[in-house]
Order: sequence, then C-alpha cells, then structure tokens
Amino acid sequence: MTTTNLERTIAQHLLNIQAVALRPNEPFTWTSGMKSPIYCDNRLTMSYPEIRDAIAEGFASLVKQYAPDAEVIAGTATAGIPHAAWVADKLGLPMAYIRDKAKGHGKQNQIEGIIRPGQKVVVIEDLISTGGSSLKAALAVKEAGAEPLAVLAIFSYQLEKATSAFEEAGIPLRTLSNYTALTQTALDHGVIQAEDLDVLQAWRHDPTTWGN
Repeated sequence: MTTTNLERTIAQHLLNIQAVALRPNEPFTWTSGMKSPIYCDNRLTMSYPEIRDAIAEGFASLVKQYAPDAEVIAGTATAGIPHAAWVADKLGLPMAYIRDKAKGHGKQNQIEGIIRPGQKVVVIEDLISTGGSSLKAALAVKEAGAEPLAVLAIFSYQLEKATSAFEEAGIPLRTLSNYTALTQTALDHGVIQAEDLDVLQAWRHDPTTWGN
C-alpha cells in the first residue's frame, strides 16, 4: 500500500468509528480552552480488532521502512501502550512504555519495561497535536542512554508548532494519517462540504486565534 493510500485508509477508519469528528461550524473546546473544529480520540480504535490490526500493520511497515535497526518499541502512557504492544508483537521485539513523569513511589520509574543504554528505540504515540508530550517521551529515552530513532503516531493535526519542535529536536516524526488526508477523505465521502475546507485549513494554519 502506498503512503497516500495508507493515510486515506486510516483516515476513513477513524471517521467510520467516530474516533475523529469534524465540526467546522460548531467548534469543540479542548482542555486547554482552545477552540477547534476537530476532536480526536484514537483510543476508540482499541475496540475494533480489524482497525487496530490495520494500525499495527501500518506501524510495523513504518518501522521496517524507516527504522529497521529498532531494538525496542516503546509506547507513550497511556494511549500509545496498546499499540506499542501490538506492534512489538508483530515485529518480535521487546516492548516498554514511558510515563509522562517518574512515579512518586516505589522505584520512581519513568520507563516501565527494559530500555538499555545504547539500544535503538521507536516511540509509539496515538496523536500528535503540538508534539510536546511525544518529544518528552523521546527525550526520556535519551536520558536513559538509548537512541530514539523516531516517533510514530496514528494521526497528526499537522500543526506548525509540532513540525518545528520535532525538527529542532532532530527526531523524525512519521504518522499513519494526518489532517490533510482526513479532511480530503471527509470531503470525498460527504462528511463535510467543499466550503468547509477553507474553515478547516484556517484552523490548522492559525489554531490559537481560530473560533475565538
């Protein structure tokens, strides 16, 4: 499957199960207070065996293509954990997961499972918005003495802030689908109308002031 076909296929899956919803004329309000015409909850994919398998196959393909030297698959807590487990199983690789911060008790681990110094690690995430939490996980891998080869995610809003952050950190980001593929797929299937595209693109280019 080509990259474009994969992006559109995953986008269609996300739309079908309402893991992603588009409301260009009735914006959602995120936890941060920001207004947005899109809401994404990729955790819903866990409940659909065929879709979660398609996602795992897509991730495994990206690892083989862009990070063939990967030695560990690490999921971000919590949404990246199940997908990392399925990918690690398909590739026959060890799996770990990375907390947002170290536990305040016990061994005070931030990384659960084993990531040894010098190992090459791929980080699995469910969603990229600004990229902050995903990069934090990748940096935790570095702090453990290992090498984060890439961050892979199911979906990205394609916000410039995230693109710049990953470029600055020097960590490759690759996703199974993205905002562009999703909006075009939604248009093709009548989920949105042609006039909605301008509204949706305006948000992606300047999300901080949109709808306020």
